[in-house]
Amino acid sequence: MSKTRIFSVVGARPQFVKAAIVSQALEKYPNVEHAIVHTGQHYDQNMSDVFFEELGMPAPAFNLHISASGHGAMTGRMLEALEKLYIDEKPDVVVVYGDTNSTLAGALAAAKIHLPLAHVEAGLRSFNRMPEEINRVLTDHITDVHFSVTDVSTANLLREGISGPRVEQVGDVMYDCALQMAEVAERRSHALETFGVEPGKFVLCTVHRANNTDDPKRLQCLMEGLDLLAQHLPVVLPLHPRTRSRVEALGFKPKSPNFKIVDPIGYIDIVRLERAAAVIVTDSGGVQREAFFHKVPCVTFRDETEWTELVDSGWNVLAPLDDPEKFKDICLSRVGTRGTPKEHYGNGDAGVKIAATLVKMPQMTFKR
Repeated sequence: MSKTRIFSVVGARPQFVKAAIVSQALEKYPNVEHAIVHTGQHYDQNMSDVFFEELGMPAPAFNLHISASGHGAMTGRMLEALEKLYIDEKPDVVVVYGDTNSTLAGALAAAKIHLPLAHVEAGLRSFNRMPEEINRVLTDHITDVHFSVTDVSTANLLREGISGPRVEQVGDVMYDCALQMAEVAERRSHALETFGVEPGKFVLCTVHRANNTDDPKRLQCLMEGLDLLAQHLPVVLPLHPRTRSRVEALGFKPKSPNFKIVDPIGYIDIVRLERAAAVIVTDSGGVQREAFFHKVPCVTFRDETEWTELVDSGWNVLAPLDDPEKFKDICLSRVGTRGTPKEHYGNGDAGVKIAATLVKMPQMTFKR
């Protein structure tokens, strides 16, 4: 009897985390061959290879080496390469994760040749036209099985006519990973010592969304606001190489010696910093949830968030990027705050639930 072949398409740091949990759960099925397909969207070693190593994931079976181009070129090149790969390798199921260009390309290539398609983290909506929103909406409307995270994401799918057995609310695979990695990070990471910060006495910031990194005014406001914030609390900001080049193009140079702009770091170090931070400042959906998992107050520098339950329960606030001083004040006001103690993201078994459905998908009938 031949094995069921399941392909996970990944390309960015949050997807590595999600796929690691699904991969771990699929190991319990001896008749399943799970292969990681890495598009290459994140190409820096600390944002790719190190994550695979630290998460205990198998090395990618296929690496497309596609990165560093505009949305259209990147997505188009991925679509072409993935379609050829699917035709040559004949997977039984394709799984995509989240909302990146890799997500959309992986989904389109599968749907157009009628491969069973699953979307992990389906139903998220920020109700705008940022690239990630476009990717997630289009992906959901060509997906066969939608693994939603919360009541809100399930309701979003229902509102768009996606319901019934096509939707499974499984919880958050990121929560699964947070539970597993917390102790590992405490034991193995030396990030606090490396960056010279103390638990509860620094701010961790991450930035990657194009509407922040590609908008000089917003990026300038962020950097100046963080520089002001660093006069009160040290700020650690790991920067993707592309974002660093954008900051350098602005001519920005921090005035505070406590503003620590550093190279990308591995997942274990990120978890250690998240758990020890006084406040986490981010534009990442994944980091917003990780802040909640570790019970650290969060500031999100976006005009909206798909994770509305975190704002409603007081764990997260939205901060506009229009005034550096105001931005600094919002961040400082979050120190020592806590939201309502409520679990939003399941019981830490999302990966197990997803795997159980994936292995059945080749025998399922989908309306197309």
